[in-house]
Amino acid sequence: MRERGHWDLLVIGELNVDIIAAGLERLPKLGEEILASNLELRMGSSSAICAAAASKLGLRVGFVGKVGDDLFGHFVVERLQELGVDTKPIIVDPSIRTGATISISTSEDRGLVTYLGSISALTLQDIDPSLFNQTRHVHSSSFFLQLKLLPDYPDLFAAAKEYGCTTSLDTGYDPMKRWDSTLWDTLHQTDVFLPNEVEAPAIAGRGDLGAALETLAEVVPTVVVKLGSEGALAYQEEKKVQIPAFPVEVVETTGAGDTFNAGFLTAWLRGLTLEESLILGVAAGSLSVTKIGGSEGAPWLKEVGDFLLEQGHPLGKRLAQGLEP
Repeated sequence: MRERGHWDLLVIGELNVDIIAAGLERLPKLGEEILASNLELRMGSSSAICAAAASKLGLRVGFVGKVGDDLFGHFVVERLQELGVDTKPIIVDPSIRTGATISISTSEDRGLVTYLGSISALTLQDIDPSLFNQTRHVHSSSFFLQLKLLPDYPDLFAAAKEYGCTTSLDTGYDPMKRWDSTLWDTLHQTDVFLPNEVEAPAIAGRGDLGAALETLAEVVPTVVVKLGSEGALAYQEEKKVQIPAFPVEVVETTGAGDTFNAGFLTAWLRGLTLEESLILGVAAGSLSVTKIGGSEGAPWLKEVGDFLLEQGHPLGKRLAQGLEP
């Protein structure tokens, strides 16, 4: 894996804000009003939360995306900058409005309503291929929401690999429930695939998660499935590893999967084993649910190290001391 480049990780994806109503005892039924104990405006987007979490874990991160020239757009870009993400490649387009997701959240689950806006506005023509020469790895999330990029995802990942980059993808949920489009062509250009336990069987067309893993592993070298409160499992070169979740007090779950992605990729890019990469991902994801908001909940590397030390895990000491690039 090459060492050159301005970034360890270049994230290409959607940008939006999250408006989070948290602390509900249950999700509301249609026609009724219930009260939330907390309301927050946070930086949203699976891609942005992953980028911010990876930066907090010590990677050098750049971001390619598009926002409107509006309050939400400026808020998102400034928040990424505060967390150490290089935002120079982000395009500010005054002709569009920045997207927003309204999250209604309990300690167990959440409901989401999304206005696409800038989320679906990024195109292949917006992405300067020379950026691939400045990074080791390219990651993208929310595949099915990026409507203008969707037809060209295979070409995007193929171009990244031509420049010597490795690639990873988290599709997110498909609101149309088709689970295809250009996805399989994109997966043939993907090194690490990061679906959850609902998405993996739907994409593979297999009802059983184990069978889905085997099907996906025929195309992607490393398949990592997020299992929520059950932890995560990975399949690589016919080796299957599963790591349980760590016990934490759940406050709000927004961005937990994206923070897991950042943790796994941080370890994977640092050359840690598959098991260690899963442990870092699960620990980071577990800690993220103890606070409100994806980027706020994402832990710093030393926090993960200290947490694993408390859990008696040998990886904790190494993480607490920091990982060498």
